[in-house]
Amino acid sequence: MKSESLDKLTPMAITPNADETPWLTADEKEAWTGLVSLVLLLPGRLESPLQHGAGLTLFEYLTLSHISEAPERRLRMSELAYLANGSLSRLSNVVKRFEQRGWVERSPDPGNGRYTVAALTDLGYEVVVAAAPTHVRAVRQFVLDPLDADDQEALARIAAKLRVRPVDLT
Repeated sequence: MKSESLDKLTPMAITPNADETPWLTADEKEAWTGLVSLVLLLPGRLESPLQHGAGLTLFEYLTLSHISEAPERRLRMSELAYLANGSLSRLSNVVKRFEQRGWVERSPDPGNGRYTVAALTDLGYEVVVAAAPTHVRAVRQFVLDPLDADDQEALARIAAKLRVRPVDLT
């Protein structure tokens, strides 16, 4: 490999040392690139109908939806950030806009004042209920309908195995 130019090298042409992590097999690479494609492309496909139909991003919809499904429509911001797959700072900015629209109210957690709780207002609940059919149609079209029952079970099983929950939320 001393004299080969770098432009002629491919990952398969480079063999790791015995103490290094082995390269992906063809099947592993196919699984990995398939997952990456889903992670990168699917959110846009789910978001576009929401933006056109409800004026919401996918993150905004998931934020409202998760609060709406929580007991008493109240959820700690840290838990909500995990569920909506966003950072606390991103969530805080979105929730601030929701507060300005009258959709969400924030308050200290009565059980532990170190945490902040987001509560969905009646107006916020109306927004998420109105947007839900648009989201469900997109989920069916782009995720569920192309899969049979076995595929859906496999997807749920794989997602459960790959799910990582932050230590502070367990």
